[in-house]
Amino acid sequence: MKTLKQFTFALCMLIAFSTFSQHKKDRKIMADADHAKTTLIQANNGLSKYFKNAYGYVLFPNVGEGGFIIGGASGNGVVYEKHKAIGMADLKKLDIGFQAGGQAIIEVIFFETKGALERFKEGQFKFSAEASAVIVESGGAVNAGYNDGVVAFALPKAGLMADASVGGQKFGYKPFK
Repeated sequence: MKTLKQFTFALCMLIAFSTFSQHKKDRKIMADADHAKTTLIQANNGLSKYFKNAYGYVLFPNVGEGGFIIGGASGNGVVYEKHKAIGMADLKKLDIGFQAGGQAIIEVIFFETKGALERFKEGQFKFSAEASAVIVESGGAVNAGYNDGVVAFALPKAGLMADASVGGQKFGYKPFK
């Protein structure tokens, strides 16, 4: 009986610590996303209209990508609906082609309508090789329009990468409980 109690206690502690650790990781990503939003708007104030008017968006504050011929990228982010954080997201990318180097970027994807955001949340959203994020340049006005209810922007943070590859991004979504 004593062993069963010890096992139950140890199991409860393991669950509690892993839950706390996950929440701590999510809070760090959320804080990074807040900072990334500020950074994006400072780099190009034209993005503020997207943040203000979009039905929702997903913000990946730290996407790392790199490769040599075969490349990949990954990152974690926060999903917002009507300006409120509703869950976490992950990004994975695999591609092949001429590429060399590595870089870190901020990526934000805006959803013009509820339907576009729902497609993302249901896992039906992918970026294909033909669709890519508009690079945010300091000072210039952002004039990109929505395509099928979606527009994306990327801001390089560090590194250098030459890229002429074909691939796609896939996303995962996990709502807050």
